[in-house]
Amino acid sequence: MINETAYALGANRSCIRDLFEYGCQRAAIVGRENVYDYSLGNPSIPSPPAVNETICRILADTEPLAVHGYTSAVGDLSARQAIADDLNARYHAGVRPEELFLGCGAAPELVAVFRALAVPGAEILAIAPYFPEYKPFAESAGAVFKVVPPDVPGFQIDLEAVEAMLTPRTQAIIVNSPNNPSGVVYTEETLNALGALLTRKGQEYGHPIYIVADEPYRELTYGCDAPFIPNIYPNTIVCYSYSKSLSLPGERIGYVYVPRQAADSAALYAAVAGAARACGHVCAPSLWQKVIARCAHLRPDLAAYDKNRKALYEGLTEMGYEMAKPDGAFYLFIKAPGGDANEFSERAKAKDLLVVPGDGFGCPGYFRICYCVSYEMIQKSLPVFRALIENR
Repeated sequence: MINETAYALGANRSCIRDLFEYGCQRAAIVGRENVYDYSLGNPSIPSPPAVNETICRILADTEPLAVHGYTSAVGDLSARQAIADDLNARYHAGVRPEELFLGCGAAPELVAVFRALAVPGAEILAIAPYFPEYKPFAESAGAVFKVVPPDVPGFQIDLEAVEAMLTPRTQAIIVNSPNNPSGVVYTEETLNALGALLTRKGQEYGHPIYIVADEPYRELTYGCDAPFIPNIYPNTIVCYSYSKSLSLPGERIGYVYVPRQAADSAALYAAVAGAARACGHVCAPSLWQKVIARCAHLRPDLAAYDKNRKALYEGLTEMGYEMAKPDGAFYLFIKAPGGDANEFSERAKAKDLLVVPGDGFGCPGYFRICYCVSYEMIQKSLPVFRALIENR
């Protein structure tokens, strides 16, 4: 016998991954250059040169057992100090190394945080559109997953909708900014208003309502900055990954930040560590902790992403496609011509143009495209987008 919930998750892969695999199959038939694959958010700019140089220096200059051995379960102190120093230099946040827990990227960090918050009957809210994996992460932790309806067409946060969904069982609300899939950066005004609402309702309920800030795209912004949420709302837990900022998605390195000013911070940090332990977490990869200790201050060169962003946003809006202007990440979230994103995705698929319907993001009627692709592919794909909207 097997666990039916686990079976369902394993047997029914995400639409994103299915489209990506389909694109690989089509590429083998018609050639990679003839498949316009916007399905997967896999960074297409290289890591900063200093990252690879640092790896080589570590391997050349460090005793092998020290490179590949276990570190402290919460993470090597030098890496946590470097992260704290970087955050403090940028945000004047007063971060201490002991408030940081190093993890294998944002996904297992989110799982650990949800498990730490999953008291009996706990509810965790997500704001549509949202990253689809939030739902299995929260539900596998034993929490009830609830979705706040989207604030269309601008995709900020509908605070009235949030308030309507808050109950005494609400433990946390997930805030993902810059947002996957919309590319929208929540404004400081929006986040201040959300913080005030959560403070008021937390006082009414007699317990804190945490913001879980999922921030793998924090550094990917264009002409604006993503506010550092712990500076706005003290009861914030940050889950961060270097996958996008340093183009290291396959290396699985990031951190959880539990600010000491958050309610019950010491117990919360211990619960996050305990939840990670229960999931089999021993320590984040040792080599990559050493890399981050030396590279936490590095930033990505976003010129290629920005060029792609402008080409697609300007080209598609000129054709008549509707979307919120993306100020961050590397996604566009587009209203499907005719209103049916699944039907549009299938029509696009027939032309080897792969776009992801928004149903899994909690927002039917929209589709997502990832512009972390080559500029040449974008230019070749624009006539296909035009044909699809003109012949709907």
